[in-house]
Amino acid sequence: MRKDLKRRTILDAALAEFLEHGYLGAGMDRVATRAGASKVTVYAHFADKQALFEAVFTQAVADAERAGSAFVDALAESDDLPRDLRAFAREHIVTVTRPHLVRLRRMLIGEAGRFPDLARAWHRAAPERGHATLAAVITRLTRRGLLRAPDPLLAAQHLNYLILSVPLNEAMFAVRDTFPTAELDRWADEAVRVFLAAYGV
Repeated sequence: MRKDLKRRTILDAALAEFLEHGYLGAGMDRVATRAGASKVTVYAHFADKQALFEAVFTQAVADAERAGSAFVDALAESDDLPRDLRAFAREHIVTVTRPHLVRLRRMLIGEAGRFPDLARAWHRAAPERGHATLAAVITRLTRRGLLRAPDPLLAAQHLNYLILSVPLNEAMFAVRDTFPTAELDRWADEAVRVFLAAYGV
């Protein structure tokens, strides 16, 4: 447990360091200082800066997945689909547009040439796996007669990008870093309305 806590402390410190200085500017010395640990301890957990960089992204994806899992799970057995879809959409849009996740996404795109495997792994772990999970839920809802989705994966992709396209594009290009809750809720609710107009029964 103590080892896991120290690892998480180092990852949190590394996240702050990478966000402030980028990959090239980040220093393992400063990560150790931020974490209140020695360099020896940092290197005992992570072989080098690249391994630490990769671990930071892996942890960020895992944290985001945990944040939304309860809402996704609830959808499959929904007894009020519009309500539960809106709850999922509102949570999803808030999670994905969190400033540190947007900045990580920007950084990874910028470093994709240096870390192509990590970029592909992020895509597999975040959008691809998220779409697959949501597609399984849509399949269940279709079997229950609550949706009409002959291609559940495509329907999942449609729902995801209906929810995220406007705020995520604005955030990625630094048009805005934060959004009022009411505005996020409106985008989420309208995404659900359009989705149900296409796939509802």
